[in-house]
Amino acid sequence: MNAAATVAKELEITEAQVAAVLGLFGEGCTVPFIARYRKEATGSLDETIITAVRDRSEKIQELEKRRAAILESLAERELLTPELKAAVDGAKTMTALEDVYLPFRPKRKTRASAAVEKGLAPLADKVFEQLDSLDPEKEAALFLSEEKGVKTAEEALAGARDILAERVSENAEARREVRKIFVRKAVLTSARAAKAESGEADNYRDYFEWVEQAASMPSHRVLAVFRGEREGFLSVSLEPQEEECLSLLKRLFVKKANAASRLVAEAVADGYKRLLKPSMENEMRAAMKKRADVEAIRVFADNVKEILMAAPMGRKATLAIDPGLRTGCKVVCLDTQGTLLHNDVVYPHTGERQRADAARKLLELIGKYTIQAVAIGNGTAGRETETFVRSLGLPPQVIIASVNESGASIYSASEVARREFPDHDVTVRGAVSIGRRLMDPMAELVKIDPKSIGVGQYQHDVDQKELKRSLDDVVVSCVNAVGVEVNTASQEILSYVSGLNKQAAAQLIKYREANGPFDSRDALKKVPRLGPKTFEQAAGFLRIHGGKNPLDASAVHPENYPTVRRMAEALSCSVTDLMASAELRAKIEPERFVSDKAGLPTLRDILQELTKPGRDPRTAFEAFAFDPSVREISDLRTGMVLPGIVTNVTAFGAFVDVGVHQDGLVHVSRMSDSFVENPQAFLKPGQKVRVAVLEVDEQRKRVALSMKKRDLDGETAESGGRPGKPKGRGKEETIDLSLGSLFKEQLANR
Repeated sequence: MNAAATVAKELEITEAQVAAVLGLFGEGCTVPFIARYRKEATGSLDETIITAVRDRSEKIQELEKRRAAILESLAERELLTPELKAAVDGAKTMTALEDVYLPFRPKRKTRASAAVEKGLAPLADKVFEQLDSLDPEKEAALFLSEEKGVKTAEEALAGARDILAERVSENAEARREVRKIFVRKAVLTSARAAKAESGEADNYRDYFEWVEQAASMPSHRVLAVFRGEREGFLSVSLEPQEEECLSLLKRLFVKKANAASRLVAEAVADGYKRLLKPSMENEMRAAMKKRADVEAIRVFADNVKEILMAAPMGRKATLAIDPGLRTGCKVVCLDTQGTLLHNDVVYPHTGERQRADAARKLLELIGKYTIQAVAIGNGTAGRETETFVRSLGLPPQVIIASVNESGASIYSASEVARREFPDHDVTVRGAVSIGRRLMDPMAELVKIDPKSIGVGQYQHDVDQKELKRSLDDVVVSCVNAVGVEVNTASQEILSYVSGLNKQAAAQLIKYREANGPFDSRDALKKVPRLGPKTFEQAAGFLRIHGGKNPLDASAVHPENYPTVRRMAEALSCSVTDLMASAELRAKIEPERFVSDKAGLPTLRDILQELTKPGRDPRTAFEAFAFDPSVREISDLRTGMVLPGIVTNVTAFGAFVDVGVHQDGLVHVSRMSDSFVENPQAFLKPGQKVRVAVLEVDEQRKRVALSMKKRDLDGETAESGGRPGKPKGRGKEETIDLSLGSLFKEQLANR
């Protein structure tokens, strides 16, 4: 199989582009490097296509490896005929390849193999011929053998039927045609398992009487049903109409209407029910699970990307608070670099006296450390603490922000946190993480496993290897898109830079600590074990602000510094002048500077980079505040219109934090007045939105929200948090509250 041609056809790109990408991977290049600095070679393919080339090529390699193993096995057992080799070589998919190999695969003892051992294969062959002249009873009598355990003609015919049943189930054409019926028409039926007791089983009650076309079943329902079955709460079956499959198989194998044909028909029915149907159901389940995994992993990866690329507040002296009620609020003060300066505990929620002491202490710390921002974790007592801080009458220029603390506890107990703060406990580390997340979400979140960020959909149910790879790809892409300041970066974020890994990052930091800040990218070559290839892959993504060369703070790769110098020389100015003057840059004609190192795509990138060197692609930071009148779910009323932040986006809707310690669900049907096919194309985690409260189930902690204009029209001019006139909804518009909460609380994060 020509891998490059196959991949090119599937991805609708040229074979030369695929070959170029695979060649660059073979040289040790990374996805970000290829996408950014090798556009001429790939025809300006983006990271998504380059990654797809990598992944699809690996799948083809797996297919070829399996093909070679099958041919070797057949040859060793002297089963490889020219016809069989042609069939193996001609299989274009793993499924087709396994169908060809199935009749020849070594297997454990079966009813058919037992019959073959009894010498009944020739009888099966005779019956399968379906000759009108054949008398099955008389023919079977010829195969009786006390020695082999065939005592009656009925036993002989039963053995022949077993052989034929297995042949039917292993026939490549039969499997291919029955598979088509399963793919098109299989129906998944789910019911409460007979032994499932109440309690946790009730989490799956939506699926106690569930019937759905398997082919169109969305990812989240597939994973939910399969988990319910795996945990013993659901009984699940998956099959099309049996009669359609049997009719197809009889057309394939039953050729006449005689005594032998009736035996073949019996074997076909047995082969389908006992062997082929279970096999096809297992295949279909695996295919559904794989498809569901792909979608769930894509949703998770897209959400992680949005969280990592969230707007950073930037370098501001920050007071961070990890809220608590009886145990108090842990407070830390950080300088503009995120360095811990002070830590303390205040008790604003345990009485008036303690509240006054807390107010006094916070005001003293804010003044002493010239605090510019206050970051408050959004966990337990988060809203109460935010209200308390806002009551202190801080200057308007002091930013007060609620920070999503998902995963902060994991960081605080990690080896990374212990290495950073060996003399402080987990509460201090957690508060520091909250403050740093406000300053730069990406720099802090890369310190934890992206699975712990809390924006996944059934993350424990999907293929963990594929999930890790996809999330690692996302983190690498985000880190390199932003760039890393090499003189302040942590080991964790450096390890995601193109070409670097944990060991190289550790070496770089060790050298930095021993020799002081790097004053140029060229100085990176002095780091032990950071060779020419690593430097080539990493240098363009590492930033050095205030160094000897102004280009070191940009995304211009060192290999193209000579090109920039030639541009400056052509205008009789310095590189610094060129970077500072739009008028000078406008005079440059890129075509004049094309070389073997830089074609027009690269030259255009260089000119764009010179305009805004090291530009951060993330959006500008914007402070957000919840409605002050709403702090608990009991404060919510139908018709309220509130500000909120999207915390997670799934295939069935989005979850929005409105400041009541319980995310509400905006079902996909309530996201817009127009049809929303893909929630992720409409909303992103971290996005600020306005939502209307539709329904509140305080006892079960479930909130249904809407972003439809007619629901938002309930907002009054006096207050965004006051309920407007309730609106009636037809039956077709009713939101199933149990759906979102079931997936969110009982399935997705258990």
